[in-house]
Amino acid sequence: MPANVAVVIPARYASTRFPGKPLHLIAGKPLIQHVWERCRRAKDVAEVIVATDDMRIAEMAFTFGAEVSFTSDTHRSGTDRCAEVATRMRGFTHIINVQGDEPCIDPKLVSRLAKAMLGDKKISMITAAHPFAMQDDVMNPNLVKVVLDRHSDAIYFSRSPIPFVRSTAPTAGRKKAKPPHVFLRHLGIYGYTTRFLQQFVKWKPGILEEAEQLEQLRALENGAKIRVLLTKSGSIGVDTPDDALIAEKLLTS
Repeated sequence: MPANVAVVIPARYASTRFPGKPLHLIAGKPLIQHVWERCRRAKDVAEVIVATDDMRIAEMAFTFGAEVSFTSDTHRSGTDRCAEVATRMRGFTHIINVQGDEPCIDPKLVSRLAKAMLGDKKISMITAAHPFAMQDDVMNPNLVKVVLDRHSDAIYFSRSPIPFVRSTAPTAGRKKAKPPHVFLRHLGIYGYTTRFLQQFVKWKPGILEEAEQLEQLRALENGAKIRVLLTKSGSIGVDTPDDALIAEKLLTS
């Protein structure tokens, strides 16, 4: 079967901090439409699908031409929702999970994930990260950190600052380190082979996932590799109405 990539955008209405978030208007369009349109601009992607359990979101997605997959309302995460969609898809070897609250997602990043998976059969799961900016709060537990090995595979993800910078003094043959630049901020975008995705959702959450409340640790706890692509910067996710105002300024500037 030829390799084909689909982007699945999981979207739910019942957000605790921002009910109805996918339908919130930003620069004249519902948030979910911004995400869909940006994903549609990505290269090496054959299909973009909105996955939801809410008819209000589905009906809105139909109005701007999106393909919609109606899913169960019992899913605990967007990953579970993507996995359900994948079971009904034929002819797709890879899935990219783009969160439905990322109206500024870079289409080029989506393309990079797709191209990397299509070009390397050893990659079963992939994500992205970027260096923390000087103004970022490394101590903020909502900003997830990741450390990599020399092959750009994830060693660990954490809400705590990792690695611990014991000293900024220069060592032999090395320049003095600048602590903010040793930290990588994880971006919540994932790609999987469809086969791996089905396996992933069958695994039970482990001790580390439960402790950190980071679903990607489930893969590492089961010995899987997660490739991490580095980018220069990330995009704002919309978790609150205030975030929506920031996103609107970015989209209209």
